[in-house]
Amino acid sequence: MKRSVLLIILPLFALLCPVSAQTDRTGSAHPDLVGTWRLVSYVGEEVPSGVRSDVMGAHPGGYINYGRDGRMIVIIVGSERKRPAGPVATPEEAAALMRSMLAYAGTYTVDAAAKTVTHHVDVSWDETRTGQSLMRTYTLNGDRLTLLTDPSNDPATGRKTVRTVTWERLKAPQD
Repeated sequence: MKRSVLLIILPLFALLCPVSAQTDRTGSAHPDLVGTWRLVSYVGEEVPSGVRSDVMGAHPGGYINYGRDGRMIVIIVGSERKRPAGPVATPEEAAALMRSMLAYAGTYTVDAAAKTVTHHVDVSWDETRTGQSLMRTYTLNGDRLTLLTDPSNDPATGRKTVRTVTWERLKAPQD
């Protein structure tokens, strides 16, 4: 009798534990991260030389959104993007547009004690990030959010860099 009760309770317990862990993961999101942020700057620093450069040009554009449901989405575009000459981009124009952007979406988790946010990528614009978990150290300063990557290969250049991405919180539209 005890064994059959155990055989029923253990699978139920196993089913409930992952749900609870998932709730804790997304539920622990830092409330100050939730919302939409506009890109201010995107700077790369080469390792070990320390040479700094604007990753997507001097005035890139972009947004990142952290939802209360534990989902996130980001898009960044370069400042030198050219509109296609016609209604449909030529293969060369399309390739240039793809090289001048990055975008991905998925879920995120926050470790408030370590000041890290990890993006768990479900889809990405070029598939290089799909399935990866990208950890960023974050700093909040008023309406500014700064994300700092660990040293890794820059997808555009292949060079080992640390990238600093600064965002500004968007205010809710007023009706």
